Amino acid sequence: MSASKRLRTNPPNQGADAGESGILNQRILLLVFESIKWDLHALCATASVNHKLRAIAKRLLWRELCVYRAPRMLAALTDGVPNALFGDSWRALAKLMFYCCGCESTRNFKLSQPSPGHFVKSSRFSKTSGRSFLSKKCRDDLLFVSDPCEHPTGDNEDDLGIYRGVFRGFMKSRTRECLIRRQVELEKRLRCPYCGFRVWNMTSARLVPKSAARRLGSSEGGLEYFVCLNGHLYGTCWLVPLSSDEDNGAAADDDKDDDEDSSDDDLDDDGRQLELDG
Repeated sequence: MSASKRLRTNPPNQGADAGESGILNQRILLLVFESIKWDLHALCATASVNHKLRAIAKRLLWRELCVYRAPRMLAALTDGVPNALFGDSWRALAKLMFYCCGCESTRNFKLSQPSPGHFVKSSRFSKTSGRSFLSKKCRDDLLFVSDPCEHPTGDNEDDLGIYRGVFRGFMKSRTRECLIRRQVELEKRLRCPYCGFRVWNMTSARLVPKSAARRLGSSEGGLEYFVCLNGHLYGTCWLVPLSSDEDNGAAADDDKDDDEDSSDDDLDDDGRQLELDG
């Protein structure tokens, strides 16, 4: 029998589904990423290999990354049922955790030059901070907001702070209800840098409480932020320099709040913008 006939009569194993074997097997992928502590760089690289791995990352891996890297925050956002809430938007949530979106001038916040987006080395999201961004009528909402990412301006101006956050159950939130009741219009040109949906300007809507500026370390009127249809928040502020005494006092207050009810998950990353932006 010729070699060609032997090859035809002994084809590769037809019983194994190529989509469920080797590196495409979801259980194997989960074990691999658990062993490397859900390294963001590795996940980005894996999701960029082909469309099958990208689909697995979108359906499963981004969610597991979020749960592993910020378990307390995710438990609060999902009421302990992470499969029930975010659907296919886990990649957007992962991006929000690890990526400072930068900023450009808007009608309420002028910059001498735009500040580019970048990955952050660590992030701390706090629901204590989130309360400071909610008006009195909306204090029943749950919102996590990050500490501001500091961007030095170098022009004898205050440093620029860029922050981001996420609501729990935004579709049923008091904040969304208030925006709709007031008939606040969505921004025509701006889109959420994390999910691409349209946004409300909370500054223009006059829904920015004074406590937000105090929490950020900014002056009243020196900040702006947006909330998108999916409940992602992002914004900018001018950070007022603090004296050493004021700095120590603020740190003590923050530690007290965080001991009570905040999520202090450090989110270290070494990832690439390309995959999370896609």
